[in-house]
Amino acid sequence: MTTDTPARLLTLLSLLQTPREWPGGELADRLGVSRRTVRRDIDRLRELGYPVQATKGADGGYRLVAGKAMPPLVLDDEEAVAIAVGLRAGAGHAVEGVEEASVRALAKLEQVLPSRLRHRVTTLQAATTPLTSGDGASIAPETLTVMASSVAGRERLRFAYRAGDGTESRRLTEPYRLVSTGRRWYLVAYDLDRADWRTFRVDRVSEPFATGARFAPRELPSGSAAEYLRQSMWRRQETYDFSVTFDAPPEFVAGRLPGWLGAPEPVEDGRRCRLRGSAGDSVEWMAVRLAMVDCEFTVESPEELVRCVRELGGRLSRAAGVSRSAGAERGRGQEMPM
Repeated sequence: MTTDTPARLLTLLSLLQTPREWPGGELADRLGVSRRTVRRDIDRLRELGYPVQATKGADGGYRLVAGKAMPPLVLDDEEAVAIAVGLRAGAGHAVEGVEEASVRALAKLEQVLPSRLRHRVTTLQAATTPLTSGDGASIAPETLTVMASSVAGRERLRFAYRAGDGTESRRLTEPYRLVSTGRRWYLVAYDLDRADWRTFRVDRVSEPFATGARFAPRELPSGSAAEYLRQSMWRRQETYDFSVTFDAPPEFVAGRLPGWLGAPEPVEDGRRCRLRGSAGDSVEWMAVRLAMVDCEFTVESPEELVRCVRELGGRLSRAAGVSRSAGAERGRGQEMPM
């Protein structure tokens, strides 16, 4: 019999968070108390904000339902380890769709994990090799959790940073937001030594340390951290204008390309479309991305992209067993659509 009321409430809550309906008699047997005590404990949980639904009748019982707010969860050891490993895998490899909220959740969970469970999480993570997309470098989850905690707590962050040219430096920042692009994580922060806003690739950060010094948030030059990052990356890249015609309707093409490349415009009664815009990614990346649209297309400009698509088409043809002479014969004609 569980005589400690707080411990009994936690046990009851853990049972109710299993997706099923619990008869009152079964809960009483599990807890070693009377049905009346179960009813009183259910009322206490409702007072704490847990939406417990009761059904009447011989087969009636109790179940936890969706409420207006997210109540605290009670996790057993296996559940906590599974969630922590999943969040670590996603955060550490910048998987598309994993946003800052996931990193904050990981920071909160790891903060309260007992040492024995933290060791299990680390061991399982080290023994697991996830299959990831994108070309982003791997990031230690601890780096992201330290940054996320500093952002949430408005706490100055110190770290070592390696620039793109290999230059090493130490930075003292007021972290504003973490931004995931799907391929990489970036930190948008105010650099105190340089007295200006900066963006930092998280995979180039090492030895992050929350100093404990609080700060009042500054106003970001752009409306959002994502927009500031986009503008910052745009300023640092050499862009080029492109024009591509697809043998497919605009909605088909738009659903298979990133929105920031622009909106395809219909041509020939909407049976084909043309995409014009500017890009900062390499022409090699653009050529591969266009080939993944899964329809015939013709690159009209720039000439660098035309050459890259032609070379990519030749390599793919040779890989598929098409003879070099046949590929050369096609190459002497007009640009081959893909």
